[in-house]
Amino acid sequence: MSQPSLATVRGVAELRAQVRAWKAAGQSVALIPTMGALHEGHLSLIRLGRQRADRTVASIFVNPKQFAPHEDFDAYPRGEAHDAELLASVGCDLLYAPTGAAMYAPGFATAIQVGGVSEPLEGAARPQFFGGVATVVAKLLIQAEPDVAVFGEKDYQQLRVIQRLARDLDLPVEILGAPTARDADGVALSSRNAYLTPAERAAAVALPRALAEAARAVAAGGRVDSVEAAAVTALAAAGFGPIDYVEVREAGDLSRLGPGPIGAASARILAAAKLGKTRLIDNMAVG
Repeated sequence: MSQPSLATVRGVAELRAQVRAWKAAGQSVALIPTMGALHEGHLSLIRLGRQRADRTVASIFVNPKQFAPHEDFDAYPRGEAHDAELLASVGCDLLYAPTGAAMYAPGFATAIQVGGVSEPLEGAARPQFFGGVATVVAKLLIQAEPDVAVFGEKDYQQLRVIQRLARDLDLPVEILGAPTARDADGVALSSRNAYLTPAERAAAVALPRALAEAARAVAAGGRVDSVEAAAVTALAAAGFGPIDYVEVREAGDLSRLGPGPIGAASARILAAAKLGKTRLIDNMAVG
């Protein structure tokens, strides 16, 4: 039996009409923002949304404001029809797929900046990134008026930025983090994995392995600076480079920890590095 097609809306008025109809019927709504090129990691977010709310809305929008001119906006994988089939297969109720002009109307002149948690790591490596993320996510949350919004922990710093955004702006939505989905060899699922050659994909396993070893070493009382250096060495030996960062950070506000042992601190180790032409990110909890 063929999968029924997924209802799709492209304008804010249509989106709000459907969401408000559900809420008038006493149903709660979860929003799962994506940039498309969906994989099992995204589908796990839909499943979590379905557990936490009566209705789920997925958005697909490749956001130009979070890409620098030299990055892969034009090449970013797109395939809405296939994405819609995947969403329908896991019970998503609605796809919101606005056009660029609908999301950023001519003359659009507003930007949202989240300080503090956005500044290190990805914020330092990609200065335009979190301003673009904060702006588009704020728009999506205002447009969709969800009770819950779900984001993956693979983009851990992004999750923390969005939680801070919602808290600081008093947005009436719960921001949920979902565990990182991984392939059998431990590599975090990512739309950008499609860029990897077969040899690079085989080498990519060094990233989760290095982070797992680093997390174990820090939890066992190792010096943070030594553990970070060892992880960088392991990644370079596997063919990664340049390596933007491998750092142990406080899990809540991402402040710096170390250089010595950190005891019982709540910590996360985060990394970003290129493998060939593909930039991969990953993170793991310490302890």
